[in-house]
Amino acid sequence: MSYIKDVINQVIERNPGEPEFHQAVTEVLESLQVVIDRHPEYIKAGILERIVEPERQIIFRVPWVDDQGRVRVNRGFRVQFNSAIGPYKGGIRFHPSVYLGIIKFLGFEQVFKNSLTGMPIGGGKGGSDFDPKGKSNDEVMRFCQSFMTELYRHIGADIDVPAGDIGVGAREIGYMFGQYKRIRNSFESGVLTGKGLVYGGSLVRKEATGYGLVYITDQMIKVKGKSLDGARVVVSGSGNVAIYCAEKVFAMGGKVVAMSDSNGYIYDPDGIKLDTIKQLKEVERKRIKEYKEIHSKAEYHEGAVGIWEVPCDIAFPCATQNELDAKAAKTLVANGCFAVAEGANMPSTPEAIDVFLSNNILFAPGKAANAGGVAASALEMMQNSMRYSWSFEEVDSRLKSIMINIYKNISAAAREYGHENNLILGANVAGFIKVAEAMMVQGIV
Repeated sequence: MSYIKDVINQVIERNPGEPEFHQAVTEVLESLQVVIDRHPEYIKAGILERIVEPERQIIFRVPWVDDQGRVRVNRGFRVQFNSAIGPYKGGIRFHPSVYLGIIKFLGFEQVFKNSLTGMPIGGGKGGSDFDPKGKSNDEVMRFCQSFMTELYRHIGADIDVPAGDIGVGAREIGYMFGQYKRIRNSFESGVLTGKGLVYGGSLVRKEATGYGLVYITDQMIKVKGKSLDGARVVVSGSGNVAIYCAEKVFAMGGKVVAMSDSNGYIYDPDGIKLDTIKQLKEVERKRIKEYKEIHSKAEYHEGAVGIWEVPCDIAFPCATQNELDAKAAKTLVANGCFAVAEGANMPSTPEAIDVFLSNNILFAPGKAANAGGVAASALEMMQNSMRYSWSFEEVDSRLKSIMINIYKNISAAAREYGHENNLILGANVAGFIKVAEAMMVQGIV
């Protein structure tokens, strides 16, 4: 472990003030001791030292003009982390919390997540500290155009293929694609994923992360003799991942009783009415507390973290990083929760994960459980390459197969390396080995 500790310490020293990145690197590398023991050639080749260092980090100024004619300046990022198995692939996040450390943490996680899909895509991430909330469509358009005016130099179908993330949906992708096309004077549909259906997008893209999350969870609990049918479920968040996770839970016989946003959470003992959530969040862009105005039997509670106090069989943290701590984990265990699957990126703290593992809670880590989104993005890239579009059923079927295979691969890796049922270790090991082997044969680059 001393070698791995040395690499972790080096990362912390070289990347000060980036706790999210430190956390992600520590969590992954500490689980890889079993691999390093079996493959000492990785040490000689400096695989760990290279895999924690992004291949390229791009930071740029994004000036734009608001509706009052004032010049605003934000900061843009693109971290191209690893291209050993394919072009960089990862979302773009627009949120005030975005800084280099967040983007690096997300990009690092993306390397292994993308590897797990079995698709030929490397890992990257991008974003800006721009907040689209409260901005007019014109303001969002001007910002996206300015952002792409720099980003276009660094992306391409065989180089780096961004997608959406928090704060970046179909609207933002459309504006960015339009500006890319304008600058390049070329219709290159494979340069971005998450596009609208009328200009090269894929069916199931919006639903993919949430659906995939439920598919892998269903496989995980089925192996242990459990079922979603009749299960009481809590889903944090109310964005795309949360909404379509809830939709698929209902479709498979479960009942979602609580959802949240950054202000608080709602509890509906009769089951959340998804049509209302979709109207509030996807159409009107309102706060979730408005749900109670429509459904009087529901309860609204200030403070999103309180959602984990709602008794449930299965928990899906789908909001943001580190939203579920040790105290919340203990509450879930005490209330009879038997499975947790991460829809967000790193939503459970290390201490929470320890609670889950020590209490034999079935736990699916984000890099495996929420890989449905990037899997659908890769399927969109395939369709763009063929200049052809599959049906909803075709894409959904391929997505389900990918998620089931992810579970089988991470479960097998955990078992092969002596930690059966530890899917965190299994995901890290399975994702890492594929990338490491590609790096080995490509030389010191």
